[in-house]
Amino acid sequence: MNLSQLRTFVAVVEHSSFSAAAHALGLSQPAVTMQVQALESDLGVTLLDRRYRKVELTEAGRTLLPHARKLMHDMDEARQDLERLSDTVSGHLMVAASTTPGQYVLPRLLGGFLREYPAVGVTIRVFDTGDVIAHVESGEAHLGMTGAEVPGAHVSQELLGSDDLVLVCPRGHPLAARTRVPLSDLVDEPFIVREAGSGTRMVSEEALRRSGIDPAELRVVMELGTNEAVLSAVEGGMGIGIVSMWVAEKAIKLGTVGLVAAPGFPLERPLFLVLPRTTLTRAADALAVYLRAEL
Repeated sequence: MNLSQLRTFVAVVEHSSFSAAAHALGLSQPAVTMQVQALESDLGVTLLDRRYRKVELTEAGRTLLPHARKLMHDMDEARQDLERLSDTVSGHLMVAASTTPGQYVLPRLLGGFLREYPAVGVTIRVFDTGDVIAHVESGEAHLGMTGAEVPGAHVSQELLGSDDLVLVCPRGHPLAARTRVPLSDLVDEPFIVREAGSGTRMVSEEALRRSGIDPAELRVVMELGTNEAVLSAVEGGMGIGIVSMWVAEKAIKLGTVGLVAAPGFPLERPLFLVLPRTTLTRAADALAVYLRAEL
């Protein structure tokens, strides 16, 4: 039994799949299978029941899992303690981010950070805002970035900067030609919105409520998982939508969508740095300092 086998076992459990665990660990699926089989052989027990498209823990697996997680946690803490003794900032960072920060803000900023800290590697994984918080809380991500604050979360949520949300409509839509559009005029328009839990939707719905519009009154015709998908649906004439200016800027310049001049828009949306309530690794602390300076 070795730590690599235990780490692979935990990854399979957490991803409920050998293939997903292989992708997360950067291994081939046969390699993951062999490591789990070697661990089972060494311990003389079956840890996982392999069923069609499903992996379940056996009683032995349930017994081993907390011990395996504790061992990995202790090893990570030992590695962090040793990193603090080193003059070189190194290591691999897992960053969880909501859609706009993960697809637009962070990729534009990380080049400078990686030039400054060449011994650090970074993986960005995109989730909705609630899942970003959960990944940082659980320690699966070293830090995160979101476009909305989540009350009651057991993490530090630090205001970094802001992003503008804009109201867009299809090219040639009558709303684009008006110099001022009361929000009440939008209630009967077909709306394309982000999925529940996204920062864009949380912030835009709160802004509508402050203006006396109940989001439940909107004629929502489609919910989509990314700002790009919302923008594409607007370009296709499906309705109007609220997206980040980071996403809409090119389409506005090309004239494939129009801006709606409604009160309160562009809507300034905050960007939050999400940090665990534990001691950061030197690499995570360096990235946090860098992002504060840039944003």
